[in-house]
Amino acid sequence: MAAKSQNERIFFGLMVKQLRLEKGLSFADLAQSTGVSVSYLNEIEKGKKYPKEEKLLALAEALGVAVETLASTELNKSLAPVADLLQSNFLNELPLDLFGIELYKVVEIIANAPVRVGAFISTLLELSRTYSLREENFYFGALRSYLELNNNYFEDLEAAVDQFVEAHQLEEKRPLNVGALKDILQQNFGYTIIENGLDRYEELQKLRSLFIPKKKHLLLNGGLSPMQKAFQLGKELGFNVLKIKERANTSSLLQSRVFEEVLNHSKAIYFSVALHIPRDPFIRDLQTFFEREQWEEQAFIGIMRKYEASPEMFYHRLTNVLPRFFDMNELFFLRFSHDPEKRNFEIDKELHLTRKHHPHGNGIFEHYCRRWVSLSSLNELDQLQKQGKFAQYLVRVQRSKFIGTDDEYLCLTIARPGYPTPNRNVSVTLGLLADQKLKEKIHFFEDPAILIKEVNKTCERCDVKYCQERAAPPVVVNKREEWRKVQDRLGELLG
Repeated sequence: MAAKSQNERIFFGLMVKQLRLEKGLSFADLAQSTGVSVSYLNEIEKGKKYPKEEKLLALAEALGVAVETLASTELNKSLAPVADLLQSNFLNELPLDLFGIELYKVVEIIANAPVRVGAFISTLLELSRTYSLREENFYFGALRSYLELNNNYFEDLEAAVDQFVEAHQLEEKRPLNVGALKDILQQNFGYTIIENGLDRYEELQKLRSLFIPKKKHLLLNGGLSPMQKAFQLGKELGFNVLKIKERANTSSLLQSRVFEEVLNHSKAIYFSVALHIPRDPFIRDLQTFFEREQWEEQAFIGIMRKYEASPEMFYHRLTNVLPRFFDMNELFFLRFSHDPEKRNFEIDKELHLTRKHHPHGNGIFEHYCRRWVSLSSLNELDQLQKQGKFAQYLVRVQRSKFIGTDDEYLCLTIARPGYPTPNRNVSVTLGLLADQKLKEKIHFFEDPAILIKEVNKTCERCDVKYCQERAAPPVVVNKREEWRKVQDRLGELLG
């Protein structure tokens, strides 16, 4: 059999994966019926290996197709966009090697959800227009697309958490005992955990932890709350349980060398969140909450406190389970940071499922619409702080109707001080598109106590008259109007 090209291997892997999933077979099932090892099947589906004739025959028989069908490069309709992308050579034109990304990994990301491949291609197109972008921008753009294409739910990571909990006989009750997590890291993985280990390094006070690989020392920031400490320990357990080697040693990614490092960091975060907020009881809690006839702030925040989770952990878990188990696929997550002294708002983390929703990050330094509850809650928190009133959390809800469209979102927001970083506040928002499915599942949607507001992208692009929240004049709208008048006059004069 002649050696296969990279594209032929990738096509074959996509076909095997699609047929396996259609038949509901796991890797183990297919391995048992074909005699091909799980690891080799994994390499086939990634497009890295092409089987010899006897294995090809065994695969075709197990998948219930002719060998010719299995080896065909004619993919069905759902995978057609992937085929078109490969044949166009578009991916080969991108500087993937520059960023340490192999072609088969990109195709694997795309193939996980080919019907939504456009989102990923759009990201790559946008990033490929200039190579002057920092590598981190490329990495985080690719990671966002990877999460979005998978609806931010990963069965293999959920299974790894379940196996870990069972192996170490951790109680179902949450929160987990921090001491137990420390013991597992120290006894099973050879860690030395140094409490307050970062306190003497003034330059590192914004970090929550630092791992020193040579000594296996984990230095913790003394300013961490118990939940933050538990989360950092959960991440370290994730790196070890998942056998991740390519990783960052700091709690947050300061400078990423390769895409694998960014992806692995995301996996460790997912592991820790799933460990501290177990899926099944969390789903039951949400079902009970959504059946309430009225919005109840304390009931919402009570779910978060039950697991002693931070707002970020809580919202991360919401984006994991809502699409998969509640059929709420049209959603966005945004984290805004607010510096009250500079009076600026920045989106430093976002996720959009199904499509890009409103609002979203922009790099053009315009003023985000202050009518969004994400920003109004931060302004409210700032006013309380100036009055000397301490607020651990502000929880707010809003039905946001986007001007000029039929889109309406149920927005759930938590604003908090930005510990351990001083002089900064943070809000996290989950926006759920208010379609008929959501209205039927969330019983309190029509609660008259929920504020309804019209919102827009930015002040510069908004033509709402007499907006009390406006932070900048509508310069873009004004320029468009001026241009329209010029065009109208030219049309009149030129006939």
